[in-house]
Amino acid sequence: MSTLSNEALAYHSRPPAGKLEIAPTKPCSTQRDLSLAYTPGVAEPCRRIAASPEDVYRYTAKGNLVAIITNGTAVLGLGNIGPLAAKPVMEGKAVLFKRLADIDAIDIEVNTEDPDEFVQTVRLLQPSFGGINLEDIRAPECFDIEQRLEAACDIPVFHDDQHGTAIITGAALINALQITGKRIEDIRIVFMGAGAAAIATARFYLLLGARKENIVLCDRTGVVYEGREEGMNPVKQEFAARTDARTAADALAGADVLVGLSSAGTVSQAMVKSMAPHPIIFALANPDPEITFEEARAARPDAIVATGRSDFPNQVNNVLGFPFIFRGALDVRARFINEPMKIAAARALADLAREDVPDSVVSAYGGSALQFGPDYLIPKPFDPRALLWVAPAVAQAAVESGVARMPLDVPRYREYLEARMGKSREMMRVVMNKAKRAPRRVLLAAGDHEKMIRAAHQLADERLAHPILLGDPDIIRRKASDLRIDLGAVQIADASDPALRQRCADRIYELRCRKGVTASEAMDLLNNHDYLGAAMLDLGEADALVTGLQHNYGDALRPMLEIIKALPDCRIAAGVYLIATRYDVLFFADAAVNIDPDPDTLANVAIRTARLASDFDVTPRIAMISFSDFGSVRHPESEKVRLAVELVRLRQPDLIIDGEMSVETALSTAALVETYPCNRLRQRANVLIFPTLSAGTVACHIMHKLANADVIGPILVGMRKAVHVLMRSAEVQDIVNLAAIGVVQAQQREAISHEIHWA
Repeated sequence: MSTLSNEALAYHSRPPAGKLEIAPTKPCSTQRDLSLAYTPGVAEPCRRIAASPEDVYRYTAKGNLVAIITNGTAVLGLGNIGPLAAKPVMEGKAVLFKRLADIDAIDIEVNTEDPDEFVQTVRLLQPSFGGINLEDIRAPECFDIEQRLEAACDIPVFHDDQHGTAIITGAALINALQITGKRIEDIRIVFMGAGAAAIATARFYLLLGARKENIVLCDRTGVVYEGREEGMNPVKQEFAARTDARTAADALAGADVLVGLSSAGTVSQAMVKSMAPHPIIFALANPDPEITFEEARAARPDAIVATGRSDFPNQVNNVLGFPFIFRGALDVRARFINEPMKIAAARALADLAREDVPDSVVSAYGGSALQFGPDYLIPKPFDPRALLWVAPAVAQAAVESGVARMPLDVPRYREYLEARMGKSREMMRVVMNKAKRAPRRVLLAAGDHEKMIRAAHQLADERLAHPILLGDPDIIRRKASDLRIDLGAVQIADASDPALRQRCADRIYELRCRKGVTASEAMDLLNNHDYLGAAMLDLGEADALVTGLQHNYGDALRPMLEIIKALPDCRIAAGVYLIATRYDVLFFADAAVNIDPDPDTLANVAIRTARLASDFDVTPRIAMISFSDFGSVRHPESEKVRLAVELVRLRQPDLIIDGEMSVETALSTAALVETYPCNRLRQRANVLIFPTLSAGTVACHIMHKLANADVIGPILVGMRKAVHVLMRSAEVQDIVNLAAIGVVQAQQREAISHEIHWA
């Protein structure tokens, strides 16, 4: 038995067995909770639903619940292994539904091979679910089963083995044709295999514009041609070709596209060599394709090749389709998933593949560059952006084709989907919406770095800011060209421009001449782009600055503190992390700047962090953290925290703040209400101010690593101008996030300056 086999068995058998569990979404820990969740309280939603059946979507989980149903007659490449043996696969699909689209799914294995019994069973179950994913049902019965269930049910029914492969390869075909310069109506397509996936894919290609007379199917017997009797059925007959070709080799001669949906080794290099120039080869048999990637490329270096394997380029994987198709269909309560919705999904995936690829996706697949081209036709299976591209396209197509029962506001729907992806996305959307209302100039130091170039493109494309890349213009333009990025509206500031350098050197000398800096030393400092960027920001040549990508945090922060300086009424800067779990958002400070703050510094950190929370439309409830709860332990450190609370109350009496208190107390409403009722928070805190830098940093890392929380930051607060210093490990999205926050901070600085001027 292989290592992978042993690992897979251990993975599935590790307690608790299997891959699924059911978790409540409402509290059920008190007598009151029980009376609401069950009798007598549950009777009220029952009455409402009985009176108005559509209310089932309001009061139950039906609208986000999919049944994955099989009879086990065509499981993966294992064949008819029966419903029990199919269960691990169905559980796996349920995991992917949840992981990729936040859809709850339950597997149902039906113990019958009789299509009538199967249809009747599923039809009777349909009131429980918002959608039905049919899976691993053999052909040709699967076509009849799906058609009958679509007619009998008023919720989406989708046989993924048919349509999933069709949609994903459809997206790949759209992009492959763009690369090769061929037209879909002109190409000859040969299918190796004539089962459910092959028939559905052939039908789908017709919807995309292929011509039926240009499609040839091959099964174990050979070419499916008009007049053939052996091994035929009505579904195959639909694609019986008028051709003299009788073997797969005959059919492939001069063909433009090969779609392999059969078994390993059925296509030879000689057959591939006989194909038309720039052939498109989808060898999708799993785990071993009809012809391997290396063999196909060796035979035809000009070929575009896709397989079902993750260890080669262009993996065709149904996870790019079904979670997001169902997400869009469920959210507009579509009656069924129709052809326009499937086409919309394919085109959305094709479009997404032409976009810049996030660092998180690149690193997940080995760190190699991913750019649209022959080896990157479709997005990677776990690209998180697929939800935001495919689901809205499917939902909009459902509305436009008249099968939706709910209206759709696409921009708001995208925000809703982002919220499903995590609270950090939801929080950043608040800031990004504010940034879009009045974009500002954001200077990106180290502008010739690939990440900065990609971030600038994204900032301009999403209209979050007017980005300025600081660096060598020739290098920046060359790298942008290599990345296939059109800088368009992105401005480039030449770091070697003599006039710019003189202005910045004069400004640094003016600020630092009484700190031992000579005029020549000021000019030398500009070789460090952190100093050059800080001087440009101070001179007003940008409204916000993002820097630090090429230095450690402390070294990159120093020029900001020397040139930009902290606000006069604050005198300190602090680093805040936004910590987002599935249901909560917390702000941790200071976790980047002040090592051992005194009470005055702690008070300023609390006030600045509270203002930052307000930028995210969060009403701050501040807990000043210690190991002591309201004087339970007398110690200089807990006394420091207590004094900081008093200072905040003197300076900002409207803020909700209390302490000193432990983290356990700060995050427990029960403790705050019952154990320490004299506190002013009354409910769990959302801003935690730590007594030392080490405490804040450790807390952030523990949340990130052990609680699987999303972390945004450090967000620099308390500075005279909007500036943010990156960690060297920052990704493109981190740069975009901090730039958007910088835009909002710049907007606020201008508003305050305007008020002071007019006063």
